[in-house]
Amino acid sequence: MFSSSSLSRIRKDLLAWFSQFQRDLPWRRDKDPYRVWLSEIMLQQTRVAAAIPYYERFLERFPSVQSLAEAPPQEVLRLWAGLGYYSRARNLQKAAREIVVKHHGIFPQSEEQALALPGIGAYTAAAILSIAYEKQLAVLDGNVARVLARLGAVTGDLRSNGRWPQLQQTASTLLDPRSPGDWNQALMELGATLCTPRCPQCLICPLAEFCEARKLGLASSIPEKRKKRDTVEIDLASLVLVDPKGRTLLLPPPKSRQKSGSRADVATLLSRLWHFPTIRVHQNAELELRTHAQELFPALANRHFVPAATARHTVTFHSITILTFLAHVPKLPRLASAKSLPLADLSSLPISNLTRKVARSALLPSSM
Repeated sequence: MFSSSSLSRIRKDLLAWFSQFQRDLPWRRDKDPYRVWLSEIMLQQTRVAAAIPYYERFLERFPSVQSLAEAPPQEVLRLWAGLGYYSRARNLQKAAREIVVKHHGIFPQSEEQALALPGIGAYTAAAILSIAYEKQLAVLDGNVARVLARLGAVTGDLRSNGRWPQLQQTASTLLDPRSPGDWNQALMELGATLCTPRCPQCLICPLAEFCEARKLGLASSIPEKRKKRDTVEIDLASLVLVDPKGRTLLLPPPKSRQKSGSRADVATLLSRLWHFPTIRVHQNAELELRTHAQELFPALANRHFVPAATARHTVTFHSITILTFLAHVPKLPRLASAKSLPLADLSSLPISNLTRKVARSALLPSSM
């Protein structure tokens, strides 16, 4: 793709740019494998700005692999709550336990052993091992793929017709063997800050003179936009019980009854975390929710349900409308597995953003 002299300049120019302009991110302040690993997991499907406060709180509570491995799973989820994609947190702790048992509490340096850990794929393994241990492994994520596609003027859907393996080969060819960790981070940084999906800043890009897409006037149209999956509309109804002291009742994490890959059930939409009584609506939200509530709390048979504000939520390709109903009760019903806590502060339990939105709907003045 490039001559040896061009490749040498590309490596030199990009690393010099990264040294001068890289963002000051908390996980870049040392190369501790645990911290690198945690940051890479958090940054999957999550923007840097959103991940930083979670990263800092998580490290404060779980400063080591051992502390994470020994923690109660619900505490791990509570610290992750709001970050989304909760399988990441569950796999993170599973991997921590394996690292403690099989690798003496140290993240393995072998690519094969890293890939065997829960939640670790090819990109994540390459990122962690190159940054923490300077292993010569090239990363390929969305940011890097976009940079490489523009450098080589690669048109079409990057995920089809064998383009992704070709980009991986290009990434391996460009990798600076002397500084693989910094090189990988520099490519990712370039894609995140300058070579962005929209309006790439070609005039200040350190690789502009080597970019074929720029020369051909194609930088803004590469890569080709992927066709989005059709949106699935879902209606849910949630019941918020409130006693005179402003306390409410949450149910424990539900168990999914459907196999992976099937149409999302309520348990999946609730991220299998603590939640308000919630059902999927088919025709009549209040009637169906009342039937569900009476199965849980027989004493609510004649209790008045007050409609609260409607909330909206999006999970991948699911567009969710949540119809919230309030039921004021003199005393919260007893349910062995449920927990009562202040409606205004649910932070003591791991809950999803969907459940947070239900709580906010219930707290709006118009709904009380």
